[in-house]
Amino acid sequence: MTETELTRQRLIRTALELFAARGYHDTTTAQIAKKAGIAEGTIYRHFASKQQLVNELYRAAQRWAAKVVHETAHDPDARAAKAQLTAVAHGLIEGAARDTAVVKLGLLERLDPVLDDESRKTAREFRLALERIVAEGKAQGTVRTGAVEIWAGVWLATLSHAVEKVVAGEWKPGDTGVRLVIDAAWKAISA
Repeated sequence: MTETELTRQRLIRTALELFAARGYHDTTTAQIAKKAGIAEGTIYRHFASKQQLVNELYRAAQRWAAKVVHETAHDPDARAAKAQLTAVAHGLIEGAARDTAVVKLGLLERLDPVLDDESRKTAREFRLALERIVAEGKAQGTVRTGAVEIWAGVWLATLSHAVEKVVAGEWKPGDTGVRLVIDAAWKAISA
């Protein structure tokens, strides 16, 4: 890896950590540069703006979340919607324990005002992947009637409570609270 690539990676990781810890609006490019050990102007050799930087990080987090959903959907042992959503929940929770900054930035932070079209599209791909599982559940008769988009949102909003607790370090993936939230997320949408 070249020095330029190493600098870019250090910059990305530092920005991710600061955005997750302080929030996008309370993090300055000067703070990112100082913590990364680079000149502030170096940021602009890699990114046109702080907003472009956060969008790249957000898209990476959303692609990771979509990958968790897609891997679950292709698991031959998880054909029922409940099993698929439970596996997705465990994947997202384990990710929250393993890389809290990615999950916090991608799933918990409210970045809507600064997201670009590409980031919105990437977020929609994650939601559509979840909605496909919920639609399968409706077809199987295990998810209640109503708009798939609503039930996917309810499921994800419920699961977010456990994700927040794991990101905050209050819970671990195998804790009783996590299991209860995963169960509650399913019960909220089940027929």
